[in-house]
Amino acid sequence: MSIPILRYSLATQNQRVNGFETNPGEEQPCIYTTDNLPTAFEMDEIIWACYRQIFSEHQILSSTKEPFLESQLRFNQIKIKDFIAGLLLSDSFRYLNYDVNNNYRIVEMCLQRVLGRDVYNEREKLAFAILIAENGFDYFIYSLINSDEYAENFGENTVPYQRRRIIAQRVKGEIPFNLKTPRLTASYAVKQNSAQLLSSVAVRKFRPQEQSPRAGDPALFLSMVDEVSTLVN
Repeated sequence: MSIPILRYSLATQNQRVNGFETNPGEEQPCIYTTDNLPTAFEMDEIIWACYRQIFSEHQILSSTKEPFLESQLRFNQIKIKDFIAGLLLSDSFRYLNYDVNNNYRIVEMCLQRVLGRDVYNEREKLAFAILIAENGFDYFIYSLINSDEYAENFGENTVPYQRRRIIAQRVKGEIPFNLKTPRLTASYAVKQNSAQLLSSVAVRKFRPQEQSPRAGDPALFLSMVDEVSTLVN
């Protein structure tokens, strides 16, 4: 028996409020689209924007590149929407993001990078986490890509971006969504709090000044006594 998706209310977030800036600055998102028949150089920038949005800059490596998908996009065989879906379902994204996070974190991260907004509340996060647990990660990705929210904001030919980022940064001091990538691999989790991890880090001890031995305290001469006893023996 399938579990129905939980109902959740829509919170009032920045992306649901009309902008009021009179002079948009550099913090406004740059929109990349193929609607205007981009040149080869512009297509390079569009592909780079897709990688940066989905993987974040510090995850764009040679291993994360998808040459076949890139060639399809360049020759107009697929849309940007399909290219984004291909990146999300790639082995690289699964290894770098899905395999090292729980369902709640992957829901939060995918909504930020695919729909350009934060989760509305914990209930929405739980609803999508149940969706992943029951139907799998691929089903979750297609539910975002084929959602009405994605179609209304980005369509088939626009790279997703963080909507209404300017207020979130000024008020909350947040960084762009696509740069938030907490990772905890299995190998590091095993080493955590282990002797192998602690042995590679210098342990520094701190003693408060009021606990330090004063002049004339016998503790100051313990090292001298040890040295003398060693010489005598």
